[in-house]
Amino acid sequence: MADENVRKVDEMTFKEASIELERIVRALEAGDLELEESLERYGRGVELLASLRERLANAQQRVQVLVEQAGSSASTYDTVSAPSSAYINETSNV
Repeated sequence: MADENVRKVDEMTFKEASIELERIVRALEAGDLELEESLERYGRGVELLASLRERLANAQQRVQVLVEQAGSSASTYDTVSAPSSAYINETSNV
């Protein structure tokens, strides 16, 4: 994972960040990486996860504001614990 080829997390879409995080998790779970590469990918995964959680929290807040403005009794659901593999089957150049 060369540093010059790594995109900044804040420049990635939510979907791109999710796909990259899932790939990192799969690579770490496979156990085939050298220690240094594992640590590097783990650090990147932590960065991606923090960004994704923040984006979800912001989106949840925006939805709540919209629901309140609409005066609707529509409910919102906690998506923080939702599985992160929803995008992994899609092809992407992430």
